[in-house]
Amino acid sequence: MIKKYKVTFLLDKSNLWFENQLRSFDFKLESKYIFKISKDPAKVKNQNIVFPLSYTKILPERFLQKNELVLIAHPSKLPKDRGFAPVQYQILQNKKKIFISLIKAEKDVDAGPIYFQTSFTLNGTELCNEIRKIQGLGLLKIIKKFLIVYPDVKSKKQIGKGNFNKRRYPKDSQLNVNKTIKQQFNHLRINDNELYPSFFYLKGQKYVIKIFKEKK
Repeated sequence: MIKKYKVTFLLDKSNLWFENQLRSFDFKLESKYIFKISKDPAKVKNQNIVFPLSYTKILPERFLQKNELVLIAHPSKLPKDRGFAPVQYQILQNKKKIFISLIKAEKDVDAGPIYFQTSFTLNGTELCNEIRKIQGLGLLKIIKKFLIVYPDVKSKKQIGKGNFNKRRYPKDSQLNVNKTIKQQFNHLRINDNELYPSFFYLKGQKYVIKIFKEKK
């Protein structure tokens, strides 16, 4: 009987934008792996590989020890843009080419060795949901690339000076009334219409802005 490796995708209950895309993606590797999806880290143990996806909490060291290999697909060219919301921060810096680094999870956040790095490109017109869809596909592709060659994989240490992005909150969606739409378009693009929509204050009143593309 052929041994199958056990793989769990760990999702964050408070950040499930990626779930539908993950469930509909066919890795076509069922002959090699047993796949599971979990939202409870306490139930994830004795796995060959665990992929925490869009996970906003820091996993304790004991979780790493309970599983053979925990891998993070982090959308930046590490060691740059460690920490939270790397795609959003890069878009605010007018970047269109976004790298994804597949790294081993270690005690220090986003500092583990790198297995693969790939990238995806934005054209600058995508809104939040479109950005997430492109980002999600990039994550799935780099994961599949790893799974195809596993266990014959090698990693390399991160080289260079990094920076750490702070967590973004709904208050960070505030626009500046003294700047133009064009100047703040990237800010509008990254804000979620439902969870953290763009807003501004004028004459003591708060106004909320939601942005959509006209359907053709």
